[in-house]
Amino acid sequence: MPAEFVDTNILVYAYDQTAGLKHQSARKLMERLWDSGEGILSTQVLQEFHVTVTSKIPKPIPARRVREIISDLGTWTVATLDVPEILNASELSERYRLNFWDALILAAAQKEETDTLWSEDFNSGQDYDGVIVRNPFPR
Repeated sequence: MPAEFVDTNILVYAYDQTAGLKHQSARKLMERLWDSGEGILSTQVLQEFHVTVTSKIPKPIPARRVREIISDLGTWTVATLDVPEILNASELSERYRLNFWDALILAAAQKEETDTLWSEDFNSGQDYDGVIVRNPFPR
């Protein structure tokens, strides 16, 4: 099975126990990706995750615990972006009218040649140059 990229919001919901059904759905997806070994993240996702779960969710997670989680997630493929990917993100932002930070996520998924990007921040089902966005949350 091809690798699957996880956006920050999915990762946050997986660890935010106050997120109700989104927590359950995100947790299930993360468990499947752990079991399959097919999960991919980026350094941007890990950075945003740290900021969000330590300070922006109803029950913040202690930074020490977040460092443990990030260390564990470091066993996944973690995309790092260089100048070519940043330039690609700028082009993607312009072409698809995305904010730059979302375009960086998309550029990271493209760099790792994933065909699935799990997120609620994009148009679910849309094909962004070979990367299909999937929203794991029921509507």
